[in-house]
Amino acid sequence: MSGAHFNLTPPLVPTGRSDDLLLAGQSLSASFSPLDNSLAVFVTNAPTSQPTGSQPEEEQPIYFPGIDAVPSSERRLFITDTLLIFAAFQNLLKTARTKDPEWIQSEQNLAVMRKLSIDYVNFIKECWIHSSQPAPRPDGPLQFSGDHYRSLYTCFSLFVVLYLPESGYEEAPVGEELMEWLNIHFIEPSTEEGDHLSSLKAPWEDETFWPYLTRATLRGLSKATVFFFTMLSGHPSSDLQQLAETMASVISSQPRLQNFAAERDFAYASRRWKDNVKAIRLEMEQIPEADRFDDFDNWWDRLSDIVGILEGRGTIVERVCEELGADWKEVCAAWGVFVDPRLRRQDLPDVAERVLDSMPPDPTSLEDMVHTTLLSGKPVDALLHASQLDRWLSAHLADIMEPLSLLGDPLLQDDISVRDQHILAYAEYLHSDPALWRITVDYMYSCGNVGKERGDEILIRVPLRLDVKTPMAQQGGDSRIQAGNVVGVLKDVNQTCFDYQREAARRTVCRIAAQTLVRDKDYGLAVSYCSSAEDWQGLGRVVDRLLDEYIVSGPTAFAQYASDIAPSLQNISIQHPSSQGVFIHRLMFAVRYSHFLQLRMKHDLQNAASDLVTLFRDDVAPKSWWAVMFCDAVDLLQYRTSLLFSTAGATELLSKLEEIFTRSSQGSGGDYLDILTRTIKGGGHKEALDRLKIVRLALARYFARSAVLSA
Repeated sequence: MSGAHFNLTPPLVPTGRSDDLLLAGQSLSASFSPLDNSLAVFVTNAPTSQPTGSQPEEEQPIYFPGIDAVPSSERRLFITDTLLIFAAFQNLLKTARTKDPEWIQSEQNLAVMRKLSIDYVNFIKECWIHSSQPAPRPDGPLQFSGDHYRSLYTCFSLFVVLYLPESGYEEAPVGEELMEWLNIHFIEPSTEEGDHLSSLKAPWEDETFWPYLTRATLRGLSKATVFFFTMLSGHPSSDLQQLAETMASVISSQPRLQNFAAERDFAYASRRWKDNVKAIRLEMEQIPEADRFDDFDNWWDRLSDIVGILEGRGTIVERVCEELGADWKEVCAAWGVFVDPRLRRQDLPDVAERVLDSMPPDPTSLEDMVHTTLLSGKPVDALLHASQLDRWLSAHLADIMEPLSLLGDPLLQDDISVRDQHILAYAEYLHSDPALWRITVDYMYSCGNVGKERGDEILIRVPLRLDVKTPMAQQGGDSRIQAGNVVGVLKDVNQTCFDYQREAARRTVCRIAAQTLVRDKDYGLAVSYCSSAEDWQGLGRVVDRLLDEYIVSGPTAFAQYASDIAPSLQNISIQHPSSQGVFIHRLMFAVRYSHFLQLRMKHDLQNAASDLVTLFRDDVAPKSWWAVMFCDAVDLLQYRTSLLFSTAGATELLSKLEEIFTRSSQGSGGDYLDILTRTIKGGGHKEALDRLKIVRLALARYFARSAVLSA
């Protein structure tokens, strides 16, 4: 994908001939995938166009382009590990919401935020080092280069320096910290240059000597600077020898803020130190023009630039940086060390504006644009550039910026805050890999109502894979991870819903799971999930499918399926005592009727007969099943060893049987006979009544036997 365009391979039409589709009466259509953020792109007929030629008869391809590349293995490791820091930050904010809104910016919590931000920086550094290792790699080429992670490293660490200072240093001068950041991430002069010059007997004869010494001074590398000034003791000019000795002493004594307990003491020491630098300038001015050269260079001009830097002359700092090939960042850092040693964070934007007028940033470098906007005090603009560099960066910076009150007006259009906008954009990127659904919703659920709604849509579309079988399952074992009322991925989805209190989404997922389980004939779990979702209509459909098993698979299979529901029925009675509607009533019938069939199969005929009568007497059995039940009771009525029914029980059966015949003769046979008819291949109501006549005869004989035995 490039910008807002998809590059399809192979192309549907040759380059520059996109109008051919329209001339053929066709257009492109696209549909979003419910699983991830990919698209299905395909050719369709254009309803408003008049084709000028015949429609192509060949099959048209369907393309499945992804909006984002699916994270590779090393990228996924980066995503999952940084999630731990994100989660810790959310816990901190969650605690803050229960207290005073200003509590989050207390000294204690700012220290925690700084610590977590440094954790981000350290982890990015590890990823940069790992991704910078030389090839070959056993897991294939990297999706993001080492230079990409280096850019994230420089940007995030600069944010920490500028916006999350150590406790007590919020109003302290920032120059030394900024220079330290510059020296860590943009090393100049190089170590190789220093090694080369130090190996020479007369390093000043090398053309790189003075640029190296100037750059080392500018960067505050006092050890290297003092070392090479000391080497000038062998220079043929006695004037330079004396000046170099003084310079080494002055540079090594430059005050550092960290060495002072109070800024006032640091400022006083800096002024006295500047007096020493001025003394060097006065001494240099006394050297005659003719003595300011050696056989290789004008050493006096070179040394004058260095002294000008130490004096804090801004124009000299800017000119020297430009001559050395340094950029605006180096000028800003040097400004805070030499030009204005008391430069504070809130004053940096003014310095940056001045420097950028003459040394603009590189607009083609997103990294440089992030640095520019951060130093210019424009965090919202920094997020825009960061999002183009890597949505991970903009999301996690925005997450920290919001509680620091750096984002101004909290809401954009559609009631989405600046922070949420960048978090959701990152979550959409994660959605390119359906396997990362847990992480995706973690980010979405941290984003107000819009994020919660999007997270719900992700959860209800997570493939539950309840019907996936492994080779072990194909050999007879069920590979689905079952634990009580949960199965496989469904357990994780349910837990996520509970964690984020997304009850509506949880119920939807349970309904979807129930439908899948019914297709797999796992009626026990299907009923459990319908109950969990309080989906009583869905429960009714599950019971209908279960009762259909009697017709499709026979009484034995039905009894086995229905027996698995008994624990769920008991749980429903306990957890939902007021939900005893028609659907629960039908479920109760299925369970109790399966119990009757099991008793009969076990030859526990006395208890089976008792259960049958109770089903009729308690009005548990639907009228549509009466005829089936009577047919299943024929062998009990014809049992020759003993009478299994009491007189009252047999009378109850006779009453129900006569109701069937009477109502059928009155035109209501469908209410009583349709299910029995479905068990008779090619039969109708007449054949069903014929079977019931056999039951009536068996019942008449039963009464006759009962009368004889009681006489």
